[in-house]
Amino acid sequence: MSTTPQPDGVQIDLISATRMAGLASMEKIRLILDGVRDGNIVILEEGLSPEEESKLIEVTMTEISPDEFNGIEIETYPRSETADASFLDRLMGRESTNKLTVIGPANQIETLHKDETIIQTLVSRK
Repeated sequence: MSTTPQPDGVQIDLISATRMAGLASMEKIRLILDGVRDGNIVILEEGLSPEEESKLIEVTMTEISPDEFNGIEIETYPRSETADASFLDRLMGRESTNKLTVIGPANQIETLHKDETIIQTLVSRK
């Protein structure tokens, strides 16, 4: 009997803005946390709103347990605001939510460098 070998790597879930647009805030948070709890790195094409990001952190804190779930590491950087924001948004100082966001298990992801154009991350197996 032959068995299929388990892949030796890290799964990365790339989630499109279109998929996230069809979800309520708590559905987005659950989708992200379920992926991260499974040991996956989740990359959102378009970031969460500040309120959703706060709720994600709040829910994460309630789910941390020493033996099962260490929490999340989250890094975000904005895309060009002048390209994405309307003139009125820029004039009123509103921040665009068009951000690339990387979320992963706190014990597997370490940010090495971050600036306005790149996020460099070291991802390790558990």
